[in-house]
Amino acid sequence: MKILVIADEESRSLWDYYTPDKLKDIDLILSCGDLKPEYLSFLVTMAHCPLLYIHGNHDGIYERKEPEGCICIENQIYEYKGIRILGLGGSCWYNGGSHQYTQKEMKRKVQKMWLKMRQKKGFDILLTHAPTKGINDEESAAHQGFEVFKELLEKYSPKYHLHGHVHLNYGRKPRVTKYKNTVIINGYESYIFTYEE
Repeated sequence: MKILVIADEESRSLWDYYTPDKLKDIDLILSCGDLKPEYLSFLVTMAHCPLLYIHGNHDGIYERKEPEGCICIENQIYEYKGIRILGLGGSCWYNGGSHQYTQKEMKRKVQKMWLKMRQKKGFDILLTHAPTKGINDEESAAHQGFEVFKELLEKYSPKYHLHGHVHLNYGRKPRVTKYKNTVIINGYESYIFTYEE
């Protein structure tokens, strides 16, 4: 299955310079947040496949204008063609904006989902806006990762952790890295990968 991951900045290639061949083989689009609702609606219309999203720390606009035709999987496990996707949006708290959480608040959000995770026997993809603490994050308060994400990776060993928030143009962060059995992908702008069974 070919998956397009998007986050943080609209891809000019996919929007301003879109041509039908760019999305023809895409089976699923996953948004890690901080993208215009019009952009998500455009992509889901052009791709003819589902687009699942969670909130970034700059997605307060979604409360007034949701992305049309897209599915919000915030705080749930969504199953698509046998792939279990856990969605946890938001970033670490830094100025009190919408979709910002302290480490304790995010831990509580995860604890509220333990029954769903148990019923689904875990998950295959962790879809978040913020990265994991200590993996692809920054030291600044605004771009720190969440500690509880590492606990999820260690306990459930998902195949993938997809995140955004830390823009690749901030510095020399890798696009793809690995933590134990989990491949971690920074979805900044756009990235296509093949989900292996």
